[in-house]
Amino acid sequence: MRHPMLRAAGLLLLLALVLPASAAGGGLTLEQIAKTRAVTQAAISPDGRGMAYVLSVPREIGKDDDGPAWAELHTLSREGAGRGFVTGKVNVAGVAWFPDGRSLAYLAKRQGDDTRTLYRIPVDGGESEAIATLESDITAFSLSPDGRRVALLATAPESDEAKALKKQGFSQKVYEEDWRPVQLWIADVGSDAGSPRRIELEGSVQSVQWSPGSDRLALLVAPRQLTDDTLVFTRVRIVSPDGKELGRVDNPGKVGGLSWSPDGAHLAFISAQDEHDAQQGRLFVVGRDGGAWRDLLPDLPGHVVDVEWRDADTLLFLSWEGVQARLGEVGVAGGPQRTVLAPEGPVWSGFDRAGNGDIALIGSTPSHPNEVFLLTGEGASPRRLTDSNPWLADVQLARQEVIRYQARDGLGIEGLLVHPLQRRGNARVPLIVVVHGGPESHYTNGWLTAYSQPLHHAAAQGYAVFLPNYRSSTGRGVEYSKKGFGRPGMEEFDDVVDGVDHLVDIGLVDRDKVGITGGSYGGYASAWGATYYSERFAASVMFVGISDQASLVTTGDIPWEQHLVHMGTWPWEDPELFRKTSPITYAQQSKTPTLILHGEADPRVPVMQSHMMYRYLKLAGQAPVRLVLYPGEGHGNARGASRYDYSLRLMRWMDHYLKGPGGEPPAYALEYALPEAEGK
Repeated sequence: MRHPMLRAAGLLLLLALVLPASAAGGGLTLEQIAKTRAVTQAAISPDGRGMAYVLSVPREIGKDDDGPAWAELHTLSREGAGRGFVTGKVNVAGVAWFPDGRSLAYLAKRQGDDTRTLYRIPVDGGESEAIATLESDITAFSLSPDGRRVALLATAPESDEAKALKKQGFSQKVYEEDWRPVQLWIADVGSDAGSPRRIELEGSVQSVQWSPGSDRLALLVAPRQLTDDTLVFTRVRIVSPDGKELGRVDNPGKVGGLSWSPDGAHLAFISAQDEHDAQQGRLFVVGRDGGAWRDLLPDLPGHVVDVEWRDADTLLFLSWEGVQARLGEVGVAGGPQRTVLAPEGPVWSGFDRAGNGDIALIGSTPSHPNEVFLLTGEGASPRRLTDSNPWLADVQLARQEVIRYQARDGLGIEGLLVHPLQRRGNARVPLIVVVHGGPESHYTNGWLTAYSQPLHHAAAQGYAVFLPNYRSSTGRGVEYSKKGFGRPGMEEFDDVVDGVDHLVDIGLVDRDKVGITGGSYGGYASAWGATYYSERFAASVMFVGISDQASLVTTGDIPWEQHLVHMGTWPWEDPELFRKTSPITYAQQSKTPTLILHGEADPRVPVMQSHMMYRYLKLAGQAPVRLVLYPGEGHGNARGASRYDYSLRLMRWMDHYLKGPGGEPPAYALEYALPEAEGK
């Protein structure tokens, strides 16, 4: 879960010694990356005449109050004429059209609201009006197709007694016991609507979808509102509007999106193939009452990420295949499939279909982040409708290329290579390897630059950047994504090193100037590169990464996910496996300067993993090591200042050890020259 030079006033600058500007060689600056906008959701009106989308707008660092990006609501005509509907300091989510196409529903916590509320706004003019509010934030909703009701999801509110005790200082937490379920509510829509009514259900509801006849709802329900439960134990349930169970689906593992057929006879959902499949990506269909499912694409060499129905007999699906995305269709009974949009051009991340057959898509390319595209029912090529970063047209971007190579055991590996923006003849260049997390994830041939992987900035500084889709990555089917099961790291990270060797062998990369970085599982790879493969990496930047597999299982929030889809065993059953797949085991052989960064509130990979890595390397005493912690941040940085600080430290560490003097680390303090906030 990503540019002409900004005006001199208002820039965030480091001293030239710390961060050379990109302006001299073109390309992106870190400040430009920090301000890049992207579309995160798009919805097309029922008649296809208009579209609504959510735009992520980063805060201006040093000017705005710090925090995560704002989320604005915009609308579009078929011709691309745009209009801001709910903009500024807002956080809009869950945009949907009312069935009559005259108004939009969205979630937001606006001025004066105690909790996140469901709003309606007319598309032809008028103010937003609140149509549903609860004692806690509404997290998701589904409008009934008849337009008369709305299903709401919200965490059970804290009791008045608990609130009173907190005011008296009793703020203790009882780990994994004081969770509150996400509840289902149904509210009438209209001027005479009464209060929402709660539907009694067991478990914690993750998703809701009305049937076309408005007579039933498809739900995703976890046993408890704990991360492990929501990841691997969520199941499909079908209930009446009063909560009576009408059917269930015991899907075999992780589960994703739901979609009813137009006649309400079938329910499509995206699921894992089995409990050991690390990522939901198979397209299943069941009858309206649940029961046995059919896998419509059993041999798909990719992962389905979105699904809707073309008609009662045909499903449209979006699948990520290799580093591209394909829009296809298949019959409800399975059988031959047809490609609607070939896996080339923009990489699609989601779509929404109108009643007239037109489709709104979100897609990115190597030259721009996610934007809105329109595919008409006549089947013409998708037409781009938005340009959220017009200044990008004046920025020189490096070439991004798909590369393929063989691992040492003969397995074919695919990845992306961002070339240096400028290269002196055939001179070898320094390389930064960026390893994705998961490992149930992969890089696509779209826009990849973000705060934690500032690719085009690095390319402008003379680096090549390599992003490998090592074994265990998604996008190539279940068999490929399971290749690291029970053997984390090991061959997976051999694939990474083999990719580096490929780039050395073709004459691009200087073998002695290679750095590695990544977050989460990519942080694990970075720790592995700094220890087990220390002789291969001259610098490592580890972000929210794994250093000790056994303690991760017992202190993180996903022990069952770790067991079922990654390790296949427990630390007490095979302690040697956990020992030999832990980077701290090899800390004594590390000679790689290592920068470790972590959010102090990370529940997924607890910050102790970075504390352990730091202490092991510090006691080994063979190379510089630094630990930087971000208060309040979780598994990845959300706030603008934390993101920008991360980008600066990442690039300064690489510059110092791959292009600079090396030796002792650069000073830990960063000197910022921030603009004065208006009104201060």
